[in-house]
Amino acid sequence: MALIAAGAAGTTALAAYLNAKFHIVYDLKHARGGLAPSQDMLDFMADRVLKKRVLTYHIWEEQALHNRPNHPFLIFEGKTWTYREFFDAITRVGNWLMNDLGVQVGEIVAVDGGNSPEYLLLWFALDAIGASISYINWNLTGTGLVHCAKLCEAKHLIADTDVKSNVEASRTELENLGLQIHYYDPAYIASLSDSTPIPESRRENISIESVRGLIYTSGTTGLPKGVVMTTGRELLVGYTTAKHLGLKPEDKMYTCMPLYHGAAHGLCITPTIHAGSTVVLGRKFSHKTFWPEVAASGANHIQYVGELCRYLLNGPPNPYECKHKVQIAWGNGMRPDVWEPFRERFNIPIINELYAATDGLGATFNRNAGPFTAHAIGLRGLIWNWRFSNEEVRVKMDVDTEDIMRDENGFAIRCGTNEPGQVLHRLTPETLPGVPGYYNNGGATEKRRITDVFQKGDMWFKSGDMMRQDSDGRVFFVDRLGDTFRWKSENVSTNEVADMVGKFPQTAETNVYGVQVPGYDGRAGAAAIVMAEGVTESTFDFQALAKHARAVLPGYAVPLFLRVTPALDYTGTMKIQKGRLKTEGVDPDKITGDDKLYWLPPSSDRYQPFGRKDWECIKNKSVRLT
Repeated sequence: MALIAAGAAGTTALAAYLNAKFHIVYDLKHARGGLAPSQDMLDFMADRVLKKRVLTYHIWEEQALHNRPNHPFLIFEGKTWTYREFFDAITRVGNWLMNDLGVQVGEIVAVDGGNSPEYLLLWFALDAIGASISYINWNLTGTGLVHCAKLCEAKHLIADTDVKSNVEASRTELENLGLQIHYYDPAYIASLSDSTPIPESRRENISIESVRGLIYTSGTTGLPKGVVMTTGRELLVGYTTAKHLGLKPEDKMYTCMPLYHGAAHGLCITPTIHAGSTVVLGRKFSHKTFWPEVAASGANHIQYVGELCRYLLNGPPNPYECKHKVQIAWGNGMRPDVWEPFRERFNIPIINELYAATDGLGATFNRNAGPFTAHAIGLRGLIWNWRFSNEEVRVKMDVDTEDIMRDENGFAIRCGTNEPGQVLHRLTPETLPGVPGYYNNGGATEKRRITDVFQKGDMWFKSGDMMRQDSDGRVFFVDRLGDTFRWKSENVSTNEVADMVGKFPQTAETNVYGVQVPGYDGRAGAAAIVMAEGVTESTFDFQALAKHARAVLPGYAVPLFLRVTPALDYTGTMKIQKGRLKTEGVDPDKITGDDKLYWLPPSSDRYQPFGRKDWECIKNKSVRLT
């Protein structure tokens, strides 16, 4: 018996060792990452198709009429709606859309507004009547707004009265597209009274390949592109995200991310509906309202995107920031210098970091509760490498041309351990139909694909993102491809530099980018910084910052230029904007606003004011950058 017990103990110890070394349990649970559907996913989709119930609205209907009609679905600014109450309101809005506006099955309708119950009602009422939705960024006006309206070929633009000024500024151009403009507010939506059940005939012929909606890119590299969300993709993202998070009806997820964006759409709202749990919706992000709303609602999940966590960390103390029930922060884009300070200050045990993109393939997950996987976006183990290492690869890049580097035979070069490279996903005739595309923009869709990568005739999908994987299998996000630049023949990751500069105690926010300088190859490093609260230019220690940067960064990565600014530019989803900064560069005559330029002259131990005379010295080569 003792020998058996000893043998069992030895087997358990060996299994624990193998699991720790090769991440077997993690791989079994998470390794697919969107690369191959599980049997559970296939069974779910097959069941929905057979029953002709493939819409998110169908999930709604089941929750509201059968599973949990009296369970809270939405909490917004202190008011709560049950699933049944919200479902009945969806029906009334759907009848208005069908009978008064004449919206047809398959028609794309543009919806433009901020976070509100009315926005959600329009979303699901359009789903209920078999229409599709163009989710307009409510910040858009002028050229951007007209572009999106033209692209989606909508006949109707339904806009919140809160964004009326944005729309009216372009009314003539919009009406010239044949667009009818309608405004809504809470009072109008509440006045709708036709509760006739919406006929199933509006939905029964919708396939999983149909266009369910258009979610737009941020437009940081030009006008926004409309990413096609098919019926099947929306259904599957909601289902699998609910499974990954282990959502239960008693869970409450708080989000203040804009509903027009894929994060709130697919990572909060639809999985919540699948799980029958509760959405706590913030109108928009605000230091003032974030923690009070989270605490008052009893939310146990919060959603983050981009720099939201840094905003909270840099904000003043809030009496509710530790009087909450949050156990999990769920989202993407939490930077390494924010990760642990955020967890510690706000007492949130689990950071559930995700990597994914609305217009991308594959996903990685990191449910982090300790130091080993802190800062990572995923973990690759023995099973993943055996099953998927030829389906998802990292390849070396020329960051100046953004071309894949090729060997003497003309094929791509795989990255080794800790080498950053662009992530590619293999495409086959079987997987190609499920690859995200841009609506009415075949050229942009094709640019995401590349052939002859490892052999003649193969095809791969370009993520546009640089990642690295260490010897322990941890995967780290490095940069967007266009944000990595070359200086002194070395590749510089703007994110990694920003993380290091961000650790300097007198900086609150940092945006790193490369600038062209006459007479130099590549781009010199520049950092736009927002000073910490209470710090001014007269009290900022420019010598200490230079010493810090040189201590934590290789010489070629130390920013040569500083741009001191009152605030950074962000998109509506809190992604840092770099376009204007790159365009203006460090020519003092081109700098806009109240920003001040500094630089790190050769042999200097501190950043000094940078003016027209210094710029001329660089251009005439009387001063050489090092």
